[in-house]
Amino acid sequence: MEKGVERWAVDISEWNPTSHQFSFALSLLPQHHHSSVTRFVKMEDRKRALVSRLLQYALVHQVLGIPFHQIIVRRTIEGKPYLEYDEVNPEFPNFNFNTSHHGDYVAIASEPLCLVGLDVVSPIIPGKETILEFIQNFSQYFSAWEWNCIVNAGSSDEILVEFYRLLQESVLSIAVKVLAQKTSNAAGSIGSSSSYSST
Repeated sequence: MEKGVERWAVDISEWNPTSHQFSFALSLLPQHHHSSVTRFVKMEDRKRALVSRLLQYALVHQVLGIPFHQIIVRRTIEGKPYLEYDEVNPEFPNFNFNTSHHGDYVAIASEPLCLVGLDVVSPIIPGKETILEFIQNFSQYFSAWEWNCIVNAGSSDEILVEFYRLLQESVLSIAVKVLAQKTSNAAGSIGSSSSYSST
């Protein structure tokens, strides 16, 4: 991968910190991040929030070499983290990163030029419903062909894997269509407002 492009994922399933260990890890973050971690009631949610924020600081430090005490991470109105830093790095003019977590996984991705998005989905086996009852809640979002692929995938585990695979494909397909439309609109407005002369 090119410099500035990073993809990290952490499996937190076996990290069961004592309250002292958790407090120590939390103390590594600036004070203004503490409430965004401790606001969660469940320890699993707190762990995901803490690891997400620690990954942000570790990634910025590793890629840009900024000392930890000088790193300031803020969030946009939409919740996307960004680096607040006065110096522009010519090697990474649009350095940005994004995090996501779900289930046992916390991940982060960065890009030096392009905007980066990230969405982690950990297949969850439903607790109070059968797998077929669980996926039935989403049937309206799939085509007849997709739904047939899901329900005829095989075992319950295979059905769940196919469900999540096709769900991810649907989301990516929608994102590509939106991006293509925005690109087409931008190209149209640039083309219509540009004037060309030939010599």
